[in-house]
Amino acid sequence: MKMHILVASLLSIGMLAISVNTLANEPIQPIKPAKVDNADMVELGKMLFFDPRLSMSGFISCNSCHNLSMGGTDNLPSSIGHKWHQGPINAPTVLNSSMNLAQFWDGRAKDLKEQAGGPIANPGEMGSTHKIAVDVIQSIPQYRTYFEKAFGSDQVDIDRITTAIAAFEDTLVTPGSRFDKWLEGDKKALNQQELEGYALFKNSGCTGCHNGKAVGGALYQKFGVHHPYETKSKVEGRKAVTGKDTDLNVFKVPTLRNIELTYPYFHDGAVTSLEDAVRIMGKVQLDRDFNKKEIDSIVAFLKTLTGVQPEIKLPILPPSNNNTPKPVPF
Repeated sequence: MKMHILVASLLSIGMLAISVNTLANEPIQPIKPAKVDNADMVELGKMLFFDPRLSMSGFISCNSCHNLSMGGTDNLPSSIGHKWHQGPINAPTVLNSSMNLAQFWDGRAKDLKEQAGGPIANPGEMGSTHKIAVDVIQSIPQYRTYFEKAFGSDQVDIDRITTAIAAFEDTLVTPGSRFDKWLEGDKKALNQQELEGYALFKNSGCTGCHNGKAVGGALYQKFGVHHPYETKSKVEGRKAVTGKDTDLNVFKVPTLRNIELTYPYFHDGAVTSLEDAVRIMGKVQLDRDFNKKEIDSIVAFLKTLTGVQPEIKLPILPPSNNNTPKPVPF
């Protein structure tokens, strides 16, 4: 009896070692559920994420461009901001964004906290200022109570506002995709076409940029390695941050997690189908002309990266009062 138990234990350890080694050899790793260290701060961040009063018009919230019902983006080529201003670039998904090496396509924000403050004061996005946004939140006693719970005092400033928003965004991860289940040992999670698509994805060189837990987001890359990408966009990529000509058309590699939900594609939002995106990426980045069967297989694989979406209960926001600065209509 003891021998049987010993053998079973050794087999179990052996299978675990094989599983770990297999996973270590894969360029993509599964996502784990988010860990929450400060639930009060996350709840406050969620309220602020959905609160349009951070904008000058009282109409635009973080969720307007990063809609959590639509894959963490807005499914527009570029977002509509203050006074119906159309932005110059496609809104990246907020889902799994905590795994990025930096934020925005050009990486100008080092983390989610720094990113959260940008749109509030951008005249073409939320159109407000940090001072006005702080004055609005500070004027609402119920909000100050939430700040007390989250931070230990009811002081409201832009640092705390962006810290709380970032804490909420840290929880917006999407584990449990079919591909993650396959990585974790469920070999029935993918069908033959999807497996062929993954093999093509690896062997063609896609994983050189799209790897890790987020399947991207970990480095910058020139868009148009072998052939120029034809676009009407005047966005310069990293050059706008560094000033270096060599950084023209260099962008942060986007995550491919939930890619079937985050159309349209690329920084200019000009490509509406995954099939066209795969075809273009194959040509301009890899100098490869994928045929229809290959494209269909890769697309089938990419759709297995759709994870379990965060289930968000909409917060009930505290009301404004006579002391709250009034919104400025468009």
